[in-house]
Amino acid sequence: MSVAPSSSAPSTARSSAPTAAELLDFVRRTAADSELVASLPLDPEGRTWVRLQGPGGSEAWLIGWPPGTGTGWHDHAESVGAFLTATGTLKENSLAARLPTDGWKTLELSDDVDRERKLTAGEGRAFGRNHVHEVLNESTTEHAVSVHAYYPPLPRIRRYSRTGDVLRLESVERPEDWQ
Repeated sequence: MSVAPSSSAPSTARSSAPTAAELLDFVRRTAADSELVASLPLDPEGRTWVRLQGPGGSEAWLIGWPPGTGTGWHDHAESVGAFLTATGTLKENSLAARLPTDGWKTLELSDDVDRERKLTAGEGRAFGRNHVHEVLNESTTEHAVSVHAYYPPLPRIRRYSRTGDVLRLESVERPEDWQ
């Protein structure tokens, strides 16, 4: 199956649910709290995180990224979200394609679906449902810290491997797997 670039899908969120733009505003305000950001314990061997209280029942995290770490390809299923770099620089690789949500294991991607963003301190982005991406700290010497928020709270995360233009679903994690 080939997957082509997509346009933004209309939101089906209830009016009381936080929007991706509201989540972006929250992560921006939270990342500006230098005392909170500095309180995150950093580990040179792996990512660290602290759960935060997000707006309107959303799930939020403060995450520390040692040099050379990343998430691997994944999505946040039905959740909309936002993240912002508080310190350091993160790179986001993403796919500008609408993927089927279920019932597939392997997809062949079109040549023009790759997007890359460098997000330095104070820069972030919001994203919609089923957004496939990976986030990396490519620095060899500096930690990065970021703030993330998702609504609804993450029902699952799908993890992928990628070889060239082939994206393969590897696993599905549920909240009990990471809490």
